[in-house]
Amino acid sequence: MSLSLSTPGLLFPAISLLFLSYTNRFLSYAALVRGLHERWGEHPDPAVQMQIGNLRRRLLLIRHMQTAGAMSLLICVGSMLALFLGAISIGEVLFGVSLVLMVLSLTLLVREIQISLDALDLQLRDMSNDAAAQSRS
Repeated sequence: MSLSLSTPGLLFPAISLLFLSYTNRFLSYAALVRGLHERWGEHPDPAVQMQIGNLRRRLLLIRHMQTAGAMSLLICVGSMLALFLGAISIGEVLFGVSLVLMVLSLTLLVREIQISLDALDLQLRDMSNDAAAQSRS
């Protein structure tokens, strides 16, 4: 297999879109944390405490997703530089490492989405239970 200089360049649009997605997720979580902080200050509630724990796990995953994605981009640039300088075997290895880091970043994204969906499902179940209790009264 021969790796041309343009092959690692194919990752750049994908990485840019991923970082946009990761940034949007982070910003929405930051707003949620601020809202929960305000609610906690007004009325400490065990349900809010559980949500805070869930958000901490999700923010940690986002940190690792962004780190793996950034390292993937950095190593991909190193791959392109090595290919440009004629160090083909080094460029191929670096490109392989950048792909592995991208897979890690995407795997962490899938896990973070699962945790987010579980949290939403808990809230929906809680709302359904509240609605059922109110209709019985």
